[in-house]
Amino acid sequence: MIDKETVKHVAKIARINLTEEEIDKFSRQLNDIVEDFKILDELDVENVAPSFHPIRTENVLREDEVKECLKREEIFKIACHKEGDYFKAPKIM
Repeated sequence: MIDKETVKHVAKIARINLTEEEIDKFSRQLNDIVEDFKILDELDVENVAPSFHPIRTENVLREDEVKECLKREEIFKIACHKEGDYFKAPKIM
């Protein structure tokens, strides 16, 4: 059971100022959460595979298609930072 003293202790460690009303509220809410987890502990999960995501996810990839590349002149027309026939980038080292 999470009592008011535990909530006050955690609030002090986290450097959070709580009113008495907030301490009462959080104490009740945290106890409700602990009770919900106790219900989950009762479930039989012996034959359930571990899951890291509640919804099955898959990579959606497209087939590679050969397409015509942009012409060099077209690219340099829309480039913001260029110098001659090169892209200009900030110096790293």
